Amino acid sequence: MNLPGRALIINADDLGYDPAVTRGILRAMQEGIVSSATLMVNTPYSETAAHEARGLSLGLHFNLSHGLPVWAAFPSHFLRNGSLAEPLAQHLTPDVVEAEALAQLERLDTLLGQPATHVDVHKRLHRHPGVLEGLARAAHVALLPVRSLDADMRRVLRAHGVPSNDHFIGEAGTEAYWTLERLEQHLATLPEEGITELMCHPGYTPEAVKSGYARQREVELATFLHPRARLALTRLGLKPTDFRVVTRAG
Repeated sequence: MNLPGRALIINADDLGYDPAVTRGILRAMQEGIVSSATLMVNTPYSETAAHEARGLSLGLHFNLSHGLPVWAAFPSHFLRNGSLAEPLAQHLTPDVVEAEALAQLERLDTLLGQPATHVDVHKRLHRHPGVLEGLARAAHVALLPVRSLDADMRRVLRAHGVPSNDHFIGEAGTEAYWTLERLEQHLATLPEEGITELMCHPGYTPEAVKSGYARQREVELATFLHPRARLALTRLGLKPTDFRVVTRAG
């Protein structure tokens, strides 16, 4: 893999999760420094989010945590009351994951009128080996990069011929992760080579969905809109990009 000198992707997860979250992500992309986002395609808000985000750099936020599966033949014994459930994801077989991933990618193409730039996974469920295996197969078929969280995951993906980012930073917990100060610190210490993905969750407090990461999103939104954030990038000579740089590097 031929690495560029250095590239940075600032990706916002959860487009389509909730109308208020979607509004915040779009603002972070249109007015701030967020350069990429990933869309959930199986929520009641997916279609509106896709319509509002057309033309932006968007990947699939592969969702095995909640909502209805997109694949019509999804086995019912892997569902809870007919819906996807986060605790059951670890039991999914690679074949089921592959079929659902391809179905969600097809739905994204239909909603957006454009293909995904890449795939990442809601709640990081590709930490489970069966999910990672199935997703890697689907991504290989679709010729798309997949977010890797660490070196071991990166090796598995690349062994399947799936390109991935070289470095990853980001988290979501009880406190807002991307404060302005933390962002400036991480930007100042980015790896000198390779492609770094910075995962973030900007948005407005969810108005329709109950979420453990709620008001924290507004702190992140303020961070990625702040003039100091753009100034920090300017000092480094960096212009954030999207996952198509991973495809080209691969």
